[in-house]
Amino acid sequence: MTGLVELLDRRDRAVEVALSPATQAEGVNRDGWRVLLMLARGGGRSMGEIAAHTALPAPTATRVVDRLVDSHLAYRSTDPLDRRRVLVHLAAPGREVVERVCGSVERSANDAIGASHLAERAQLAELLEALATQGQGARR
Repeated sequence: MTGLVELLDRRDRAVEVALSPATQAEGVNRDGWRVLLMLARGGGRSMGEIAAHTALPAPTATRVVDRLVDSHLAYRSTDPLDRRRVLVHLAAPGREVVERVCGSVERSANDAIGASHLAERAQLAELLEALATQGQGARR
């Protein structure tokens, strides 16, 4: 019998296979993609929040954000509540990248899963959301 860890690992590889061509076509690596997705949720994010969310060391998170800023996919601003803090925001071209990549991957998933499995897909999304939410609580 296949264990949960093995199933999650297989799904992780499948996600990588689906995401890589789309993100690479946009000039974004997987870490950059994770930052773009986080920024797409709205609001400015501090470097500490980005590092924690992506599980990257702070210097690596800074380099990832530097690349996104250099590519005009994100931008920095001073926090209006604390002038010592810098916030990172998703730029309009970054939002377009997120929309294109998500659309492409969603279409691929729809093609792979098929219309006859919509209920299972909804259930899977619900279970993955529960796992993600539970995992976020465990990291705090």
